[in-house]
Amino acid sequence: MTAIEVFEDWLNTYLNFESTPQKDIFWLDTIDFLCKRFENPQDYAPCIHIAGSKGKGSVSKLIASILDEAGYSVGLYSSPHIKDFRERISTPKGFFPEEIYENAIKEMVPNIESIMHYPADRAVTWFELVTLYSFLVFRQANVDWSVFEVGLGGRLDATNVIRPKLCCITPIELEHTEFLGNTIEKIAAEKAGIIKNCTPVLIAQQQSESVKIVFREKAITRHAPFYFVEDMIRDAHYSFNDETKKMHIHFEGDFLNRPIETDMSMLGKVQIQNAAMAAIAIKKLFPNMDEGIIERGLAKAQLAGRFEILSNVSGYEGLKHLILDGAHTCNSIKGTLDTLNKMFGNEKIDLLFACAADKDIKDISKLFRYRFNKVYVTRPGNKKESNIEAEIQAFNDAHIDFEANPKYKVMIKKALQESAEKGHVLLVTGSFYLVSEVRKIIDSIQTEKTK
Repeated sequence: MTAIEVFEDWLNTYLNFESTPQKDIFWLDTIDFLCKRFENPQDYAPCIHIAGSKGKGSVSKLIASILDEAGYSVGLYSSPHIKDFRERISTPKGFFPEEIYENAIKEMVPNIESIMHYPADRAVTWFELVTLYSFLVFRQANVDWSVFEVGLGGRLDATNVIRPKLCCITPIELEHTEFLGNTIEKIAAEKAGIIKNCTPVLIAQQQSESVKIVFREKAITRHAPFYFVEDMIRDAHYSFNDETKKMHIHFEGDFLNRPIETDMSMLGKVQIQNAAMAAIAIKKLFPNMDEGIIERGLAKAQLAGRFEILSNVSGYEGLKHLILDGAHTCNSIKGTLDTLNKMFGNEKIDLLFACAADKDIKDISKLFRYRFNKVYVTRPGNKKESNIEAEIQAFNDAHIDFEANPKYKVMIKKALQESAEKGHVLLVTGSFYLVSEVRKIIDSIQTEKTK
């Protein structure tokens, strides 16, 4: 086993909220205690903090990619990972050298194991340790900038011990209501917890004025300059290139010296808003940065599992295309389907779907009516709590013909095989964990072929 694999096994001995959700285990005392024990590695380099319900991973990657294009050494912390744990703690272009990860492990593990008691006698959790590890990796790598995506919420998320130069808040939706609150305003208040004293905050377009009020009031109480992205963009549009499978974007605003125009690998209508937020963030921090650097940074950004299009899939060469998208809320899945229709409107398309137990499956299932030739329903893997019975009930209520099987490996292979035999496009969506399981199966076939 590699050092990072041994480290993963060690991490998995701690409570992992992603796979085993629990209430009332969130506070910053523990991560603050750990950071002090390691001489506050979170303060090593200037950073940017991104929260929100959807798009925060994309905005984080876009900002990091622009900084990288500008010549800075950049650390990027995001979640979840699709194939490799190191995706969570990486550079915009890929992984750090192995010795960086290994040195951070050597620094961290013995120190953690020597701790006898934690604040309030509550054991440290998996995400707190991973967050601490990201701080140590970035310090070991001597990065110039770091970009941190919030894990859950914001106010009590382990990343909220950082002191950013700028914060970004992407669109808010009802999600994780048992942990963040049962109204969109309560959820917004949790996300607003990343707003720091006198620190600029960018706010994406929101679905309701009440959410904007929450952010505005929090920013005012913190004396934080606040900017709404929708007020800073005069014009924005996009188009798809069928040959390159890329998206051409155009947007302009007074914060720019000229309009931004570039081709992006990250696809979907929402990505032009994410790109605009990333550009504004960079211009707030670097007012004189050339627009060409921003354009090249946006163009080079790639993110697995966000309308990721795979062709010539090993073992399933008959597939027209395999599309992997981790969308898991109503609005994000609407965006996925909008992009799907614009790019593949005349193609025959199948759907492989699974979601976690806390998702709005009743409303999500209705979005799939009358669109797909064949629908496969399963569980998103074994790392996330799911409810296949609820999925089956929802698809029945939505009057959709489908095939269901809780054995997700069986259903993934069946969907891949049958879609390939028919020469269809296959969309995989509903959960990043489902996307991850699909990638594992595809990669295992590729590995066998190369032996």
